[in-house]
Amino acid sequence: MPDLLTDWRETVEQAADTWRRLPDERARLPVAPGKWSTKEVVGHLVDSAAHNHQRFVRAQWIANLICTPYDQDEWVGTQRYIDAPWPELVELFRTYNNHLARVVEALPDAVLDRRRHRHNLHVVAWQPIAEDTPVTLRWFVTDYVAHLTHHVRSTAPR
Repeated sequence: MPDLLTDWRETVEQAADTWRRLPDERARLPVAPGKWSTKEVVGHLVDSAAHNHQRFVRAQWIANLICTPYDQDEWVGTQRYIDAPWPELVELFRTYNNHLARVVEALPDAVLDRRRHRHNLHVVAWQPIAEDTPVTLRWFVTDYVAHLTHHVRSTAPR
């Protein structure tokens, strides 16, 4: 997990540094035709951090990984990330993910590696895993970081 935490933190800091240099007008443009803008991608990553924050904390006390799904497009649209102050949104992404990395770092290996036979990660994970496949919180955290990295790369200047 130390390597994952290092990669996570480095990805977050590098993304924040890159995004801080991006003018608001450019951050409003879709990253590709029919896709979210960089501002909306960053907002989505804030939403993802918020949902997974709850999931990772609760997983310490419950025997399953049944997580409440959410409609990411509705969340992004409802919160109007496109109109959010750009520096504030970047800082929210950075600080929330750094906090979440600290939460994960504090999790005991026994919690991270406990096999969960009941889960709905076939619905809520970025890379779905079969419902009948036991899974660990460590796997779910790794999936979260892969999701974050994927979206950060999607906003890289072209």
